[in-house]
Amino acid sequence: MKNARHKARELALQGLYQWLLAEEHAEQIRVHLAEFKGYDKADQAYLARLLNGVIADAPELEAGFGPLLDRPVEELSPVERGVLLIGAYELAHVPDVPYKVVINEAVELAKSYGGTDGHKYVNGVLDKLAASLRPAELRARKAGVRKAASV
Repeated sequence: MKNARHKARELALQGLYQWLLAEEHAEQIRVHLAEFKGYDKADQAYLARLLNGVIADAPELEAGFGPLLDRPVEELSPVERGVLLIGAYELAHVPDVPYKVVINEAVELAKSYGGTDGHKYVNGVLDKLAASLRPAELRARKAGVRKAASV
């Protein structure tokens, strides 16, 4: 069963897909998304935060993960680009969601909606981005793993 935040991420991805192709405003997109099955099961506040935040910060987010890509951002599929935008936004602006959860959710979205190996690409990019945006969290996790292995 999908939780309310996962559903919000799914809907945000669908909205970003629409935004990337048609450049509609976030509020127009949310009105359209409200017609989708399962909209009422999504965390509405989180959906609004993701959709508004990603659209507002898209240039900065893309500047952050762009150097980690093997091609220009504009050449990404709209699904991969949307997933990376959501993941980058959460890594940069939602510190209460652990980086591993951000990456896992992004990988799941890419598996569900993207191309055959898109999830592997998304995983690699967000893993590198997490290292630069959340270095303390990564160090703490690695230290905990080493400590547990030595016990």
